[in-house]
Amino acid sequence: MSGERILVVDDEPQILRALQTTLRGAGYDVETAASGEAALTLAAVRPPEAVILDLVLPGQSGIEVCRELRGWTDVPIIVLSAVGEERAKVTALDAGADDYVTKPFGVEELLARLRAAMRRVAPTGDAVIALGELVVDLERHVVHRNGERISLTPREFDLLRLFVRNPGRLMTHRAILTEVWGPAYQSESHYLHVYVSQLRRKIEPVPSRPRYLLTEPGAGYRLAEPAPSAPVTR
Repeated sequence: MSGERILVVDDEPQILRALQTTLRGAGYDVETAASGEAALTLAAVRPPEAVILDLVLPGQSGIEVCRELRGWTDVPIIVLSAVGEERAKVTALDAGADDYVTKPFGVEELLARLRAAMRRVAPTGDAVIALGELVVDLERHVVHRNGERISLTPREFDLLRLFVRNPGRLMTHRAILTEVWGPAYQSESHYLHVYVSQLRRKIEPVPSRPRYLLTEPGAGYRLAEPAPSAPVTR
């Protein structure tokens, strides 16, 4: 049993009860809140290891809660949204959420997204990361695929490094542009599309059917984990 504390925030009692039962069954300790204000108070008094946060809440919205949490913690945040709330989901991701799950959702999907988000913030000193046949040396700026070295431009490596440091996390266009190019480029999505295409041609076995760098329509990109990742020891 893992015992990590998960804060679940939703104003629908039946969803709170269902998530509480599911997460406790998976070995987590669970605390619940029915409003944004209550969630922020709980998070401050007893900091959780992760937050599952509904976007539509009485009082402070899920997006506002997300922004406030990001002001002082890097805790993983998964937002829950209804079908049709595409713009709100992207706004939440830009506000600092790690991922989203659309209602109605499957239990296994939610648990998988939660595990992936929590892995992202787990302490690691690994400078060399293996993702399937792709090996990325973050320290030496060297990339190999199937044992063969791949030549990347500095900007392409910066882009790949961002994804490798956030495996499984959905990254919005705006977040990627800000991290790799800087705040002045937040709306320059054509830069991102060009570089993602170039990077895929170099790291993907079949660029037209990406295995690693996946597109999330209307939201951004996600680095898939084709196999359980294992650090490479030099």
